[in-house]
Amino acid sequence: MGSTSEKRCFKLTSCNSNASNQDLHAYGIMLIAATTTLLLIIYNCSDQVLNTRERRLAKTREAAARSARDTAKARQRWKTAKDAAKKHASGLQTHFSQTFSFKKSAKHPEELKILDQTSCETDEDLYAPTHISSSSESLSSSAPSRGKPMEPGNLMRMMHEIEDDPGNYEGFDVNTHDRKSKGHKPKGKQPNTHSQIFKYAYAQLEKEKALQEENKNLTFSGVISMATNPEIRKRPLIEVSFKDLTLTLKGKGKHLLRCVTGKIKPGRITAVMGPSGAGKTTFISALAGKAIGCKMTGLILINGKNESIRSYRKIIGYVPQDDIVHGNLTVEENLRFNAKCRLPAHLSKPDTVLVVERVIESLGLQMVRNSLVGTVEKRGISGGQRKRVNVGLEMVMEPSLLILDEPTSGLDSASSQLLLRALRHEALEGVNICMVLHQPSYALFQMFDDLVLLAKGGLTVYHGSAKKAEEYFAGLGIHVPERVNPPDHFIDILEGIVTPSATSGVNHKELPVRWMLHNGYPVPPDLQQSFAQLAMPSAGAGPANGTNPVHAGMEEKSFAGELWQDVRSNVELQRDSIHHNFLKFKDLSCRRTPGVLWQYRYFLGRVGKQRMREAKIQATDYLILLLAGACLGTLAKTSDENFGAVGYTYTIIAVSLLCKIAALRSFSLDKLQYWRESASGMSSLAYFLAKDTIDHFNTVIKPVVYLSMFFFFTNPRSSFAENYIVLLCLVYCVTGIAYALAIFFQPGPAQLWSVLLPVVLTLVATQKQDGEVLKKISNLCYPKWALEAFVIANAERQREASRLKNFIKKISHRVDIKT
Repeated sequence: MGSTSEKRCFKLTSCNSNASNQDLHAYGIMLIAATTTLLLIIYNCSDQVLNTRERRLAKTREAAARSARDTAKARQRWKTAKDAAKKHASGLQTHFSQTFSFKKSAKHPEELKILDQTSCETDEDLYAPTHISSSSESLSSSAPSRGKPMEPGNLMRMMHEIEDDPGNYEGFDVNTHDRKSKGHKPKGKQPNTHSQIFKYAYAQLEKEKALQEENKNLTFSGVISMATNPEIRKRPLIEVSFKDLTLTLKGKGKHLLRCVTGKIKPGRITAVMGPSGAGKTTFISALAGKAIGCKMTGLILINGKNESIRSYRKIIGYVPQDDIVHGNLTVEENLRFNAKCRLPAHLSKPDTVLVVERVIESLGLQMVRNSLVGTVEKRGISGGQRKRVNVGLEMVMEPSLLILDEPTSGLDSASSQLLLRALRHEALEGVNICMVLHQPSYALFQMFDDLVLLAKGGLTVYHGSAKKAEEYFAGLGIHVPERVNPPDHFIDILEGIVTPSATSGVNHKELPVRWMLHNGYPVPPDLQQSFAQLAMPSAGAGPANGTNPVHAGMEEKSFAGELWQDVRSNVELQRDSIHHNFLKFKDLSCRRTPGVLWQYRYFLGRVGKQRMREAKIQATDYLILLLAGACLGTLAKTSDENFGAVGYTYTIIAVSLLCKIAALRSFSLDKLQYWRESASGMSSLAYFLAKDTIDHFNTVIKPVVYLSMFFFFTNPRSSFAENYIVLLCLVYCVTGIAYALAIFFQPGPAQLWSVLLPVVLTLVATQKQDGEVLKKISNLCYPKWALEAFVIANAERQREASRLKNFIKKISHRVDIKT
């Protein structure tokens, strides 16, 4: 192209003399306008696709819920009518049998004398009818004889069958007892459409509600019915027992937990309480196998066996104190994704939907199920609802052991009781539940089965039935005053805010030792010494110099010693973190979750939705690339002396900065979510592959967006395809570097490194290197390879243009000679 070419110039372009390229500014301006319009459309309409789809699903779900409620009401009306009919029929049968027995006794009065029985006439006997119709006589005559059970007729048998399975009796004939085949779905056929799946799920939920209403009184028969009900599925049981459990902070020797002995049992809810600094979170972290940076002694037994708790991580749910959820997903999407990845692989889709719907129903999240959870930039649901979603993420995987760290923090009384009722339903299925609480209300405290009360220093003060806690402390002389919440009173005593009565003779520091002596546990020597000093009179309580014997042997360390101790502690903490995150354990949970390919599919769908909701941010990135390409293309001109090296140097720096900062969002923003999902057994490979697959779209499109401006404003000698290939490799390289920075650094340092690296590496690559070491370093810098590729592509085109120009000159010279 150009004036040295035999081809004509494009329309709306100009060709300078002795130039090998055309002036394409007009096409660049047109492309800017078209691309900007497209980005504005994406920016303003990015959420419409997902919102439309969610509205359609919501309508289907609401229709299924209405259908299930109507069916349940019809079933209840049918049951009421059937009970009334049975009661009326039983009354008629009793009336006829009494009449028949009266006639029989009147015909044979001597039988009463033989049996030595006295007969007394009642009002019913006096006013018994003397005339019985033929139909009544036939009914009474057809009654079974004494001692022979009455066989139900066809109608009663059909009534029982309809009650047991009303879905299979959409129509029937009373006389022939034949079911109508019209509109009847074959038994065993799985629902496939969204409407069928939701109908199935809500029908099951209505059955569960009816069952709960029947057993609402919790009488003895109700409890037996719930215990033997096959509809309530039992899960694998996990009992966790611990003996002399002690956790010591590495490098410092500080006890976080000490001499804790006991067990938490399946089917019961255990509350872990205590003042601040008592080691409550440390205790449940040790039970869940998440305690790092500590030296642990003692035993933790799983079902009586000395096995690692992490071998059962697929059936263990751990709810952290912070609400680690995906803010750019809806409530239902968060729960459904966890259910798909963590429930058994053989579970059908309708059953998976049923589990999710059951959790949404039990946690009271129906009104916000289609609302985004929310992020720092974009507000979503309330804090209490977010906390319940955090709990629901572990409930949907149907765990056998559920550990929660302060799940009621930030919840009001009604929401806390709603959460406890949901956990109580989980306990009925055999789930072992242990949770940390801070001063619950009295009504909430009554809903717990067991209590673990810890004092400062991680020492046990009480571990047993929550209802017997007051009795135990009353035996020590500590009585709860009237109108005072018992857990509040116990924690105030352990904090030292409230002093026990003088008549009890108990100090709050003695309570851990008294618990050990009460249960016959061994008492450590230092605690024995402290207990003996507390028991002594105050005059001789301590040494004459007033020093504390516990800290008497501790020597004050120098600054260098403390610094070395801190460095060693941090190194050990990082080593334990790596060991905890990457060490594999044998799976003993007997649950086969979906494989890597299926999880990759689920992750792909989730990341795709997240990127669609982040389309405004993506459009902003593209718009910045457009402006950068237009500005650099206008400022930097291609010349025959440097082959456009200056403009390409600016291009490498700009593209590296913009693409790295954008790629950091892929892993920096949801790093906490990743660690939580990885600890629960989800595939890290599927997670990274899904992220990388979706981000390949940006890797392919961003070079096109940038070159659409830069190429048409600089008019380089190289072709668009050659520039695109080099820029594609550059974007792929810097994206990988950004991934590494996002994974190994915190967001702040990662952004700093992303800004410094392109500038520093480009300066190193473009400077003349005299030493061998600097040359080797510059050869490792990606800007050098990218710049060389750009320059070589332009140089080759210039050489071709020069050859063509020389050839044309020779032809022209020969033509002149001939003429």
